[in-house]
Amino acid sequence: MSSKLLALLCAIPLLSCSSVRPAPEEIVNVLVYNIHAGKDAKGAGNLPRVAEIVRATGAEVALLQEVDINTRRSGRVDQPSVLSELTGMRPVFGKTLDYDGGQYGIAVLSRWPVEHDTVFSLRVTPRQERAGGSYEPRGVLHVLIATPYGPLHILNTHLDPSADDRFRRQEAATILRLADQLRSSGETVFIGGDLNANPDSRVLEMFIDAGWNDAWDGCGEGEGKTFPYDTPVKRIDYLLLGPGATCVWAEVLATDASDHRPIIFHIRMDR
Repeated sequence: MSSKLLALLCAIPLLSCSSVRPAPEEIVNVLVYNIHAGKDAKGAGNLPRVAEIVRATGAEVALLQEVDINTRRSGRVDQPSVLSELTGMRPVFGKTLDYDGGQYGIAVLSRWPVEHDTVFSLRVTPRQERAGGSYEPRGVLHVLIATPYGPLHILNTHLDPSADDRFRRQEAATILRLADQLRSSGETVFIGGDLNANPDSRVLEMFIDAGWNDAWDGCGEGEGKTFPYDTPVKRIDYLLLGPGATCVWAEVLATDASDHRPIIFHIRMDR
């Protein structure tokens, strides 16, 4: 790794320099990050800092949650487009909600060509009620990326945050049906995002019981807690792997660029 990149990493506020690792060949570097609707932990705009983390970690694919397009709170900014300009990566946005005069949802950034993208609604019964009597539907963004190692299907999501997991379990069941269809065709699939569920939850058990591997359990050190950013007490951000991929190294990055900490995963394509 060049001294220039090392200096860049260490310059990011609160970013641990221990996150620097050489990436072996045939590795896909995946960043999972809830970017807090474009605001850092103190409420200031965070897009340049998010872009700096994406670049400095060498992420080729970034799974982002809480992303705005042209909302009042974002200053009418198209956040995926701004991040694309700052990183040179291809943006894909999946709207889950019309909100605050614009759109709100999830996004993927890809260093490689994107061949297909679709956002699927995660319908639940009853609807998820928010403060003020409004409702917030959740979704999963399916992106097909042409990597140098073959096609890669990404399923990026942000599940319901309620204390009761009845909505998350319904949402997870829909994601599993889609993921299993892809996996049954022999495709390489990654499921990731902010699942709002702890590792010992029934939601995670659903994925594990269906044969999906928690990447952090395979290669991370420690508990992998990501929320809140300053003194994390929860591990709620994940990357789940199907056949054809193995995690070789992962780390939670200590930064206040959002209210969550990001995780960088180095995934070996085994095909």
